[in-house]
Amino acid sequence: MILSKKHIFLLFVSISLLLIPASAIRGFIEKPKANFDGYLRYVESPEYRNSEECPILESDLSVCDPNLIHIAMTLDSHYFRGSIAAVHSVLKHTSCPENIYFHFVTSKDFDFQQLTQTVMSIFPSLSFKVYSFDELRVKNLISSSIRQALDNPLNYARTYLAEIIEHCVERVIYLDSDVILVDDIQKLWSISLTGSRIIGAPEYCHANFRTYFNDNFWSDTKFSKVFQGKKPCYFNTGVMVMDLGKWRKGDYTEKIENWMEIQKEKRIYELGSLPPFMLVFGGEIEGIDHKWNQHGLGGDNLVNSCRTLHPGPVSLLHWSGKGKPWVRLDQGNPCPVDLLWAPYDLYRLSLHDSLDQHQRRL
Repeated sequence: MILSKKHIFLLFVSISLLLIPASAIRGFIEKPKANFDGYLRYVESPEYRNSEECPILESDLSVCDPNLIHIAMTLDSHYFRGSIAAVHSVLKHTSCPENIYFHFVTSKDFDFQQLTQTVMSIFPSLSFKVYSFDELRVKNLISSSIRQALDNPLNYARTYLAEIIEHCVERVIYLDSDVILVDDIQKLWSISLTGSRIIGAPEYCHANFRTYFNDNFWSDTKFSKVFQGKKPCYFNTGVMVMDLGKWRKGDYTEKIENWMEIQKEKRIYELGSLPPFMLVFGGEIEGIDHKWNQHGLGGDNLVNSCRTLHPGPVSLLHWSGKGKPWVRLDQGNPCPVDLLWAPYDLYRLSLHDSLDQHQRRL
């Protein structure tokens, strides 16, 4: 049996993931500024590019290669474990892992070099870049929300992707750190954003849209008229296909910031970074299949409750809400749906592997 270059790459990634020492992941989770010099760097990346099944990349791979699939995520110490699991799931299910390029955005307070080395030690063949986000840009625009975790400035980094990422990148998929893909991300990448649409995301038109804004908003006609002539529906900003070229031309970062300034003065909503997106894009979203964001698996924003999957097919699971699967698993009280996340958790897998090796030596 002759293995293709793609299969060799997948085999290499699978073996590397099983060999990751628990300390390589635990070190960043527990001590963001720890010394990473001792981390394992596995073998050099195999020659896996230009496989017959995938688009041919340029010989000198760069972020500007037109055949790349671009994914943007944030990285911080609290959600790092979830981010790594999400990356693992993307690589596991895509048909062309060599064509994936990750853009990781982190706080400028983190050690850029250490974080880069950590990601490289976990995924030696991954194409990625780490960007520092100046949280001062948004810190004074953030108003308190119903859950403290939503007030983290890094939650607002998605608003600035068009500025942060190189301008040659015209399109990106944004993913939250608490997601798992069980389908090929190339299918999501191939979705068309028709006409003037800038964002593609699953829409939920059965939800009561009015609840996302308070009486201060709805009682002021100059605010509420923003939705006049539109049919705005709820959409979750944790999974978005974004046209960065159109975003830059329309200066949508400034439009979102304008609403955040109004929020600071008038208090027109209660929920973090989502409402400004809804104010700017509500009624103008490219609606995509709900299977690409089975959200709410973490319960609501106040109660860590167990949820079941929505009816229908599933391509992406999203633990939005207060409860996170890695926390519930560590506490020994996981929800049934958390068991779908566990196979992608490299921290627990590598810890189990380390314990097995120790027991075999005894």
